[in-house]
Amino acid sequence: MTVELTKDNWNAMVASDGIVLVDFWAAWCGPCRRFAPVFEAVAARNPDLVFGKVDTEAEQELAMAFRITSIPTLVAIRDGFVVFAQPGALSEAMLDDLVARVRALDMAEVRRHLTRQPAQG
Repeated sequence: MTVELTKDNWNAMVASDGIVLVDFWAAWCGPCRRFAPVFEAVAARNPDLVFGKVDTEAEQELAMAFRITSIPTLVAIRDGFVVFAQPGALSEAMLDDLVARVRALDMAEVRRHLTRQPAQG
């Protein structure tokens, strides 16, 4: 099952621990419409994760905050950290692989890496 993400529910859905996969899409986008059933199928196999959809037309602030310039764009968030962001539709096998990789991340190492990075201004 997927949930519609908006600026009103964004923080509640992505700021906590856990994995959130976000599909930035638009109704007029052909590749987005072809990717939607893939996203839904993988979501059905992973009910413990949040699969969210952001309509870039309705939620322009969110799209701008993520600097979305091409759709569909898939973003993976784990424990409040963006760990993957890439434009383009993935195949079902590729999305399954991404889910497995995000699940396998050593978040202690990710946090150590992020805290060593110089601030970008």
